Amino acid sequence: MRSDILRRIKRAVLAGNYVFSEKALIEMEADSLTELDVAESILNAVAIYKTVRSRSPFRQQRIEYLHIIQSTNLDGLMIYTKGKLVEEAGIERYYFLLSSKKAL
Repeated sequence: MRSDILRRIKRAVLAGNYVFSEKALIEMEADSLTELDVAESILNAVAIYKTVRSRSPFRQQRIEYLHIIQSTNLDGLMIYTKGKLVEEAGIERYYFLLSSKKAL
C-alpha cells in the first residue's frame, strides 16, 4: 500500500504537480534548500518513512493522511518532507508539501 502511495507521489512530483505551503518555503529558505533539492529527495526515496492521520473539524474531509519522507537529494543531503496527496472533484491532482527541511 505505501509503495503505491509513494509511486503516486513520485508521479505527481515528476509531472510538476506539487505545491509548497508557506511554512515549507520558510523552512527551505532557513536551510538553504531549493525546490529542486526537495523534488530530488522525493524522487530518490525508496519508502515512505511514516504516514500519520491528521484530524480537523475545519476541513471538508475531517481525516487526511500526511506522508513523511526522508531521503537524500542527488548531492547526498538528507531532507525531511511531510505532505499530502490532494484530490479535486474526485481526481488526484497534486502533492502538497506542508514541511520541507534538512533532516536531523
